[in-house]
Amino acid sequence: MRWLSLWLKAHPTAGDTVLALALAGLETLASTGLPGGSMSLWYWVVGVGLLAPLLVRRHRPMLAAYLILAAGFLQLFTHGAEPGSGDMRIRMADLALGICLYTVVAYVGRRQAALYAVWLAIGTVAWAVWRMGMPEGVVPAAVFSVVFALCWTLGEFSGARRAYHVEVERRLDLLETERDQQARIAVADERTRIARELHDVVAHAVSVIVVQADGAAYAVRTQPEAAEQALSVISATGREALTELRRLLGVLRSDGTGSGRAPQPGTRSIAELAERVRATGVPVRLDLAGELDSLPAGVGLGVYRIVQEALTNTIKHAGPGARADVLVSRVGDRVELDITDRGPGLSTAPGLTTGGGNGLIGMRERANVFGGTLQAGPRPGGGWRVRAVLPVAERLG
Repeated sequence: MRWLSLWLKAHPTAGDTVLALALAGLETLASTGLPGGSMSLWYWVVGVGLLAPLLVRRHRPMLAAYLILAAGFLQLFTHGAEPGSGDMRIRMADLALGICLYTVVAYVGRRQAALYAVWLAIGTVAWAVWRMGMPEGVVPAAVFSVVFALCWTLGEFSGARRAYHVEVERRLDLLETERDQQARIAVADERTRIARELHDVVAHAVSVIVVQADGAAYAVRTQPEAAEQALSVISATGREALTELRRLLGVLRSDGTGSGRAPQPGTRSIAELAERVRATGVPVRLDLAGELDSLPAGVGLGVYRIVQEALTNTIKHAGPGARADVLVSRVGDRVELDITDRGPGLSTAPGLTTGGGNGLIGMRERANVFGGTLQAGPRPGGGWRVRAVLPVAERLG
């Protein structure tokens, strides 16, 4: 029967038609054997006026209610014997008045239902006093009053249930909207992360390539071995950058289910990073301390990118004769990074690259993602220092 209930809910006109036909059938059965006078033209006119508006009671509840009310008042003047004779038959179609009261309460509101109930009360009193006469009309009037009160109560329950379902549907729509918004925010965050990854990869690789190309141009005639080594570094750096760029761009093109991507760099890759920087002619002293291999992948990637960006800035801005010291240590539930360089420096400050670069901003954002801190600035004796602290305990849970 549930499917029938759902179908009638989805097709209210069909359900109202069934209701009107059922009342018409009961009215026909009840009228069998009545005197011919009771089956007059007015009898059928009033019957149609009471039942036909039920077809639109849920689409146009107020119109249907007052059409049925008008038919009910018309019945007072066209049915029965002389007023006060006590001969005023109750029709099955009169139940449409109660049905419309229920409809107005459930679908419109209490204010309109109260006004409609006043008109019903006036009609009931007029019928009981004028048509039925007193005291014969007391009991029928009381019965009608109870029926109307029951219809009002059912309308209240139905209206409350409809309001509850509407609120539930509204909240479900709101939750679905919030879920979609969270998905879009997650996608935007992921694309921002990838953009930061691309910046780190490109900035580091291009800086190494530029420095090596400049060195090879100077040494190609006088020191062909050094030039050959520089070209070898350029080739290796370019290949590695292309590999990582393909991986990152693959994330943008795919749905994130691919299994053939290269692993993200972490603390184990810092030694290789230092070797590449040394190959550019910048000496790097690397000191790794503590249990770094067991760091969460996200923290390890953040550590690697901060070191990479700091060394990239050293290559680009520290000037000739520069050197860098990198200290990465795990102390309890945090990782401490201390990257310093010594060099005369160039006109552009590290981390504030020309052309709208965002190296320092990117490092600070990476630290903030993990609830850490980052300070960067010039050293009193010359050079630049980057210090970061990333908590680990929160990411282990």
